[in-house]
Amino acid sequence: MEVTQTPTANAAAPAAAANTRDTGINLSSDFDTFIKLLTTQAENQDPLEPIDATEYAAQLAQFSMVEQQVKSNDLLTALSSQLGAGNMAQLASWIGMEARSTTPAFFDGNPISVTSKPAPNADEAVLVVKDARGAEVQRNALPLAAQDVVWAGVSSDGTPFPTGQYSFSVESRLLGEVIGTTAAQTYNRITEARIEQGETVLITEGGGTLTTQAVTGLRAPTDSPV
Repeated sequence: MEVTQTPTANAAAPAAAANTRDTGINLSSDFDTFIKLLTTQAENQDPLEPIDATEYAAQLAQFSMVEQQVKSNDLLTALSSQLGAGNMAQLASWIGMEARSTTPAFFDGNPISVTSKPAPNADEAVLVVKDARGAEVQRNALPLAAQDVVWAGVSSDGTPFPTGQYSFSVESRLLGEVIGTTAAQTYNRITEARIEQGETVLITEGGGTLTTQAVTGLRAPTDSPV
């Protein structure tokens, strides 16, 4: 008995297969569509050359893997958002606090506390002060013991320095020679917390910025009860 192939059936099979390939991306979000395409492909296959059942199983397994990957990606995205929101909620309590770091400090006429740590073998230490442009504006002698010192923000004739950002470093000397220079730490009041390119950034008074990783200490504002 001769079996005659109908043009419609022959044309539908490759069309269904093509649709399966063309809509591969959309299948990851619509499992029902994938099942309908497989059903259409089965109904219109060539009776003389039916598609192997293992091919159906392979297609189904491939789609299942894609679907699971999409779900995993969605879960990771949601988890990341939750962690980011939780991190921001935690950082909300930092607003108004003073963070210690080596970033420049904002001077508004009030003295600035500077953490001084000269080299252990130094016989002389100097506090070097620079303005926002990086120009050196003052040098003050420091005690050799590690301790917090106060920078008054006034020149040798008693004239206050302009308001702005100032950076501090400790220059250690031995027998008149510089043996090391390290950035000194100061406290800055936190006014804002942001997430920029996936990283939490703290905005300090005066417009300075630092990351949470750069913070080495946190305290209540000095003008508030501790």
